Amino acid sequence: MKRNIVIAAVTAAALIGGGTASALAVSGDGAADGAGAGTARQAADVKVSDDNARDDDARDDDADATDDDSERAASAKVTAADAIASALKQSPGTAVSAELDDQDGDDKGPAAWEVDVLAADNAWHSVRVDPTSGKFLGSHSERDDDTGQVRAALKGSSVTAAEAAKAAAGQGTVTSVDLDEDGTAKGWDVETHSSGKAEQEWNVDLKSGKVTADRTDDHADDKADNTDDDTDAGDDD
Repeated sequence: MKRNIVIAAVTAAALIGGGTASALAVSGDGAADGAGAGTARQAADVKVSDDNARDDDARDDDADATDDDSERAASAKVTAADAIASALKQSPGTAVSAELDDQDGDDKGPAAWEVDVLAADNAWHSVRVDPTSGKFLGSHSERDDDTGQVRAALKGSSVTAAEAAKAAAGQGTVTSVDLDEDGTAKGWDVETHSSGKAEQEWNVDLKSGKVTADRTDDHADDKADNTDDDTDAGDDD
């Protein structure tokens, strides 16, 4: 009934003066446009809210991982250098990497140092060392004749993995040492943890033992962030 009255009123207005009816029509379109714009803004707000939630979750995950790594590093009584020395007593050769890892391969297992040693016969020995006592926990071996790149990187070097760990120890607790044999800045890649700080990465020169901050990952992250920003800007357009 009310709908019929409204239609009648609009019809009468149109007979009396077309301008009023036109105004009503324009007003109706404006309301529709306003509703559409409001819906678009709400969708944009939801997207921003979701993006912020994901960013918060990612930051929380990074913080949790940093706390776990820091606790693991703090609990280790045996340094990376000492773990390497212990591993070499068990399996003579050249230590190429050492990492404070979880024994069971997840966050639930007890931590242990895992040291990779390259023997003279091209056999790789992965030796596990207790981080609290330095005792030998076990090892496994595999042969690999394709070790030319590693040996080429080590040729002429005077700084060992253990010495690189000692050199970087002043920056925090060393949690890993690894030979960078194919990067642009060849050397020892060392990771350190300090209480309340995020993981830091360092490069130790193979000949001089000089310790410098490794900015490679930072540049890669910045490039990725810029790419994401450009993509988002394109989507908004």
